[in-house]
Amino acid sequence: MRLAIAGFGTVGQGFAEVLSKKSELLRSYGDVKMVAAFDSKSYVTDENGLDPMELVKKKKNTGSVGDRGLKSGIGVLESVRYDVLVEVSPTDIETGGEGLKHIEHALKHGKDVITVNKGPLALKFRELKKLAEKNKAIMRFEGSAGGAMPIINLCSENLKGERVRSIRGIFNGTCNFILSRMDNGLPFEQALKEAQQLGYAESDPKYDIDGIDTACKVVILANSVFKRSVKFSDVSITGISSVSPEAIALAADQNMVIRLIGEVSDTVLEVSPRLVPKGHPLSISGTMNTAQIMTDLAGPIAIFGKGAGRIETASAILSDLIAIMDRRR
Repeated sequence: MRLAIAGFGTVGQGFAEVLSKKSELLRSYGDVKMVAAFDSKSYVTDENGLDPMELVKKKKNTGSVGDRGLKSGIGVLESVRYDVLVEVSPTDIETGGEGLKHIEHALKHGKDVITVNKGPLALKFRELKKLAEKNKAIMRFEGSAGGAMPIINLCSENLKGERVRSIRGIFNGTCNFILSRMDNGLPFEQALKEAQQLGYAESDPKYDIDGIDTACKVVILANSVFKRSVKFSDVSITGISSVSPEAIALAADQNMVIRLIGEVSDTVLEVSPRLVPKGHPLSISGTMNTAQIMTDLAGPIAIFGKGAGRIETASAILSDLIAIMDRRR
């Protein structure tokens, strides 16, 4: 199984580390090797296989994954024989960015795809699924909605006999951290600044605090679990910047907390701050993600997990890779 990695930032490097760490496990499935990797500046290819940890070391020391300047990711993919594209380039929610081009190119050529890139999935999920089916390719994306929290495959595979009625969850650890700190009396701006200092929030936190990240994940769940055909623009979104200390205090008086909840069902597609009773699965504090899946037979099922992180997200990519290898065998 020959792998090409598009994007060698935090998650790409994390996956390379996981490939090295789990090499013995992967050998039980056959010959698994990375034959190409590229970032925004450079690329490297080797039909005989690249050393994942050497690439990680080079990226840390030089800021680039290879010595050759990158003209286009498509050009790299066309220059090497590969079986699976691991697409982990930066998310672009407006156009899908280079990630969308990479995924479309791979699927058109019958290559399997694993991605955690939310942009292409939030904008063109149905089109990409049809493209995969047309060319008999497999597209998997477990890490795109919950990071290490196994929600997509849980709903689509482990709960096959169930009818999933709804999913409600906390899908953004940055927002949850901010709201958790506000529970302790910090005003929004101070909690946001702390999140930025700790590396949970970007210098421009709009993607998180405006609910955009959560909305992307809600779209992915709607299309993959509920078989809907929706896009990012279909989501009703309210972020957390308007949540006041007074609202937090009022919630506490009622033994409740305020959390940014994404909800999806056959009819609902919404992201908004909501009152949650203390002790409820969706009332957790900190940076964890959590979701409550309502089913017709088993009732409510709650899951928790880290929604971000290099190794945590890479664990979801690994599970998708093993699933593809199982199917191909």
